[in-house]
Amino acid sequence: MAAMAAGDQHASSEVLRGLARHLNCLNEDNKSTRKRALELIKRETVDKGLSSGVLQEVFSALLKPLLKCLSDPMERCRETAIATLTEFIRCVPKPEESLPYLMPCLAQRLGEKDILEPAEELRLSALEMLTLAVEVCGKHLAPYMNEMMNILQRTIVDPFPDVKRESCKCTVNFAKSVPEHFHMQADSLVKPLMQTIAHQHSRVRVSVIEATGAVIQHGTGKNVDDVLSHLAQRLFDDSPQVRKAVTVVVGDWLLHMRDRYSYFHKLIPLLLSNVTDEIPEIRLLAADLWKQVGAQWEKENEEDIKDKMDFLLTPPPFYPPGVERPGLGCRELVVRNLGRLVPAISHDVTDWLVPTRVRASQLLSVLLLHAEDYNTQHLQPLLAALYRACTDTERDVVNNCLAAAKLLGTFVPPVAFLKLLLDHVMTSSSSSRPWAPLMMLAAVLGGCPSALLKPHLEEIANTLAQPDVCQEYQQVMYLEQLLACVDVLLHQCESDCGSISLQLLQVLVTVQSLSTTPLAESEGAQFLCKVQGLDSVTELYRQHMGQLLYWLSASVNTWCSYSPQRLQLHIIVMQSGPVIGEFVSQLMPLLRCSLQPDKDPEMRMSVFTMLAKLLLDATNTLDSQGHFREEAERFLCDILLPNLVWHAGRTATAARTSALSCLLALLHGGAITPGQLLCLEEKLSPLVLTALDEDSQMARLFACRSLSTILQLIGTSLHPEALNNIYPELLKRLDDSSEEVRGVALQALGLWLSSLTGDYNPELFAPHLQLLFQQLLLHLDDPDGTVQGRVLEVLKKGSSVHPALLKREVEAVRDTQRSPLYCDQLLQHISSLIPASRWC
Repeated sequence: MAAMAAGDQHASSEVLRGLARHLNCLNEDNKSTRKRALELIKRETVDKGLSSGVLQEVFSALLKPLLKCLSDPMERCRETAIATLTEFIRCVPKPEESLPYLMPCLAQRLGEKDILEPAEELRLSALEMLTLAVEVCGKHLAPYMNEMMNILQRTIVDPFPDVKRESCKCTVNFAKSVPEHFHMQADSLVKPLMQTIAHQHSRVRVSVIEATGAVIQHGTGKNVDDVLSHLAQRLFDDSPQVRKAVTVVVGDWLLHMRDRYSYFHKLIPLLLSNVTDEIPEIRLLAADLWKQVGAQWEKENEEDIKDKMDFLLTPPPFYPPGVERPGLGCRELVVRNLGRLVPAISHDVTDWLVPTRVRASQLLSVLLLHAEDYNTQHLQPLLAALYRACTDTERDVVNNCLAAAKLLGTFVPPVAFLKLLLDHVMTSSSSSRPWAPLMMLAAVLGGCPSALLKPHLEEIANTLAQPDVCQEYQQVMYLEQLLACVDVLLHQCESDCGSISLQLLQVLVTVQSLSTTPLAESEGAQFLCKVQGLDSVTELYRQHMGQLLYWLSASVNTWCSYSPQRLQLHIIVMQSGPVIGEFVSQLMPLLRCSLQPDKDPEMRMSVFTMLAKLLLDATNTLDSQGHFREEAERFLCDILLPNLVWHAGRTATAARTSALSCLLALLHGGAITPGQLLCLEEKLSPLVLTALDEDSQMARLFACRSLSTILQLIGTSLHPEALNNIYPELLKRLDDSSEEVRGVALQALGLWLSSLTGDYNPELFAPHLQLLFQQLLLHLDDPDGTVQGRVLEVLKKGSSVHPALLKREVEAVRDTQRSPLYCDQLLQHISSLIPASRWC
């Protein structure tokens, strides 16, 4: 050994003698000379492959001259000096001997307020040299803590990205090398690191996060709060590598940080947020770290959770299928910190940034899965957070909230969640988003096992069927959530829903009646039939029709145009088809009450329009069993006729028009017999004839058509005086402003003439016939050829009643006619009849 040391000493002396001139040249003013000298020194030392012992001796002699060259004005000289120093530090056996000179020099070049080294690449090379020194010197750097901290504080915020990254790398190595000293000044690096953590280069952000992890891990732990918000922002970073770095750092803190128990409630959300990351690698990494954290906590607290370890290893019944249950340690960590986590998540799910809301809603599901039945203790704040989040405009947030609510239904007993949810559903009118409780109710019920839900079905259904719940709002979203609640009950409990079939049908009817858009019109009713084994929706209505009509009758005295009950009645009678004909006796009192003339006109119009549709197809609806025909006279007397009485005003006119449409449907649909109609003719005809003078064209048209139908049904049975009261009013309609009314009036006049039987004495009532013929002959000269043709056909019918009278009237006006051709045709027709007539 002594001989080897002597040899190294001799060799180093020889090398130094050869370098003496080059060392002298380092002091020359000529920069080329200095540059060449430095290159030769490097070539003769580190590049020559000398032994480590020789290099150590040479390095000791060259250190100061080389360090002096770090301030050389020529960039190439500084570059060569840094490269030479770096190689010496890498190769010598005792690099720590250079630290007393190296560290002050580097601190001067890199650690001052104004960095002296102007070249970015040389700052990077110098910092790489410092990183190497940290690696090879280790604990020997402890006395130079101030210098190191000054350098790192400045270089972390260096303008050159590569310098930032190298500085972060150096920080990590230095923290690991001198942990017992590093913690005393670690806090001074937090500020520059946080200034750099949002750098535009993702690789810089990754390096800063790794350095932050080391600084906090080996620091005092007082600065955790200062960095958490910055790390939380990096969870939304576009770069997967950055998010992965956050995962690794937070996982390491949870496993190894000395004061980690004090920060579990702040660190757990950061790690669990990445369990749902979009990148599979990050998800798996976060899940693996979380398992390690749980297992470690479980081991450290084995005595405290001994009973749970023995009895809580079996998953609870109805656990979500296909989901891996977290370990006991993981579950306990969440349970013990959930009280602190829920308020924070409640805040973040309403954040103004969409990514924050999405992440918070994802995290909520993860936490609820861990907390299991412990969620019951935090149910109220959890529901409050979900109410706010489920109204989010971002669909992902809403979906995540629904998934979380479903987990609540799985783990929380129905007694607990229904007490809150049903109360919120009943009082949602005070909220700007009244559908939120319903949305949550549907989601929670969707997660609740049917066996646990069954005892509470009636309570739920009764709440949904409450007028304050199902009739309060017409917003599409609200009605959709009502349907969702019904749907989830049907799918969860199926045949058990037979006991609440009436309430569910009431909700379905109400939703359809209030909806302005087609919401799944009869799907719910069809499924309700299916779970009860009924063949069709009509069977469902047959099962509940009596109860439904009683339900509507309870409020009929208060109905108005805004009442949902009139719309519910419309849905029930229109969808029940022939079933409504079996319950006419219950329907009639309801109609009689709702259609009194003093009731709301708009409401009466709506009901009359509905009845008109039914009466047009009476044999398949109201009169399917023949029961309506028994009530037809009372329907006409008590309901229709009072509504045909004239009252001033446009609204009253519109109401009479709707009543006339209902009368016309009654006459056309065959729900009233000719015998019944004949008994009521004296009451009916005056009101219909009065209606011929209505201001409304539609009312006049309905009145004309009604008269036509009456004449068709009982015209031949009418008394001559009754007939003579009809035609003058019809003649007035020949001058109507509406061509359609004129056409129907002409048709009615033809039917009037066809109704004249042997009881009608033409001679006795000749003045009536004369007036009729005269008025018709006037219209035979109408400018409209179509009208002329129709009048001619009516007159031809009249020629069989009193040909001679008609002939005299035609001859009297023939010469004044604009188109005498029709008169000639009529005379020719009369001539063919006169010989055969008994009045010739």
